[in-house]
Amino acid sequence: MIEVQNVNKIYHQGEQEICALRDVSLKIEKGNFLSIMGPSGSGKSTLLHLIGGLDQPTSGKIFVDGQPIHGISDNQLTLIRRKRVGFIFQFFNLLPILNALENVSLPLLLDGIPLSRIRERAVHLLERVGLGSRIDHRPEQLSGGEMQRVAIARALITDPAVLLADEPTGNLDSHISEDILALLKSLNQAGQTIVMVTHDPKAASYGKRVIRLKDGSITEDISFSENVA
Repeated sequence: MIEVQNVNKIYHQGEQEICALRDVSLKIEKGNFLSIMGPSGSGKSTLLHLIGGLDQPTSGKIFVDGQPIHGISDNQLTLIRRKRVGFIFQFFNLLPILNALENVSLPLLLDGIPLSRIRERAVHLLERVGLGSRIDHRPEQLSGGEMQRVAIARALITDPAVLLADEPTGNLDSHISEDILALLKSLNQAGQTIVMVTHDPKAASYGKRVIRLKDGSITEDISFSENVA
């Protein structure tokens, strides 16, 4: 499903080189739920962004669903991101002028598909995340947990090969966080591959596998027979 081969990522700040990832290799099987942990600056968000095609490695290779996402054009990368990768961010990134249905539909609207053809699937996904009665509400009318549910539905609209979540509960209180993590777990149990960055051991325990990064390298890789949480 996802393969990272000997990946290095170096950033330049003036004359200074910052090595965010050091010779990282990783395989993530289809249907897995991988939690990536590590202290601030360990490289966990960098790794997630590289897997999602938001950035390119300095060296090494990355494959998602059998397709290389290293060394390809920006147009090819954009197409893979739109079609094969779903993103969930800490701060939701919803458009305030659009209601829940329109926000969920946005990735397909950007591909030129009319809302009339998308509506049924978008409504189904909102119902799936527990927001069937909130489809006409704009972000300002939704709670933080509801906004994150809209963002999850939006990430699923293209039927992505992998769902990438960057601290998806970092802006939510503990009770709502558990609801969001339980939703992600249920999606994984239905077959969705998920890779999640988190600093929270409790959140990480919802996954089937945990890796820890330190100074850009993987220091620990633990798999569980089933989700602990």
